[in-house]
Amino acid sequence: QVQLVESGGGLVQAGASLRLSCAASGRTFSLYTMGWFRQAPGKEREFVAFITQRGSSTSYADSVKGRFTISRDNAKNTVYLQMNSLKPEDTAVYYCAATYRDFAARWYEYNDWGQGTQVTVSS
Repeated sequence: QVQLVESGGGLVQAGASLRLSCAASGRTFSLYTMGWFRQAPGKEREFVAFITQRGSSTSYADSVKGRFTISRDNAKNTVYLQMNSLKPEDTAVYYCAATYRDFAARWYEYNDWGQGTQVTVSS
């Protein structure tokens, strides 16, 4: 099991940028593919992005492609989500998650979750 703690959320205006961080502790961070998901009020949790164990592969939801970038620093046990050109529809609680799978874009493929960080984008 790995413990995950997100940070970096906040209230911003449309067009602004935020960088989310997710710090991991516990088992060896580099063994995990890391994902970001988000959940808006009244909506299901949705996939945002994932990055494989060594960072060689990434994948993004169509809604964030070209605006968000996922990265990781295995020496710091941290995964990041750089969010640019934010839109009001990006408003949600953002969660990071860990899985032993190589490629995983579905929430049920992830075993460990953080507590989430709120991102609010005003128009």
